[in-house]
Amino acid sequence: MVLETQKMVVSDFDQWVHLPENIDREFEYIRGEIVPVVSNSKSSKIGLLIGSYIIVHVESHDSGHTTGADGGYQVQNERYIPDVGFISKKRMPVLEDASYISITPDLAVEVVSPTDSQRLLTVKIGNYLAAGTTVWVVYPDEEAIDVYAPNQAVNRLEKENTLDGRNILPEFKLPLDKIFK
Repeated sequence: MVLETQKMVVSDFDQWVHLPENIDREFEYIRGEIVPVVSNSKSSKIGLLIGSYIIVHVESHDSGHTTGADGGYQVQNERYIPDVGFISKKRMPVLEDASYISITPDLAVEVVSPTDSQRLLTVKIGNYLAAGTTVWVVYPDEEAIDVYAPNQAVNRLEKENTLDGRNILPEFKLPLDKIFK
């Protein structure tokens, strides 16, 4: 068995995550490292809450596919599992049945938990942006969300602000006081 801190190439990782001892666990592959996905109840609740608003919007507009904290994506040559992901139907008419979807999401929501590495989060944000993905990084303890969009300055939103889906989720508006109660 490979240790989770050991470096490996992506093809080995793709086989490793499907071993019987790993099948019930979630892993990301970042810069050649196997990173276990660990959350806590507060971060999980916030991710689920944001995801529920997104999925209701997406389903009512029949605009695409929303994945939760078990849905993986191939980003560059890495494997990520955002807390919430969205892919438009224009880019993927039928959702793939894969551990890590072969294209990057249009939107990734990353809810920061105490076990997250800031170094690896920075790498993920950079790779998402390079791939054209908008990223909402949620900071539960600060009651804030940083919105990263390709070729745009970072936008910090706080509890009194409203999150806007812009061109990714047209007409989507979420007052953050509904998330940070």
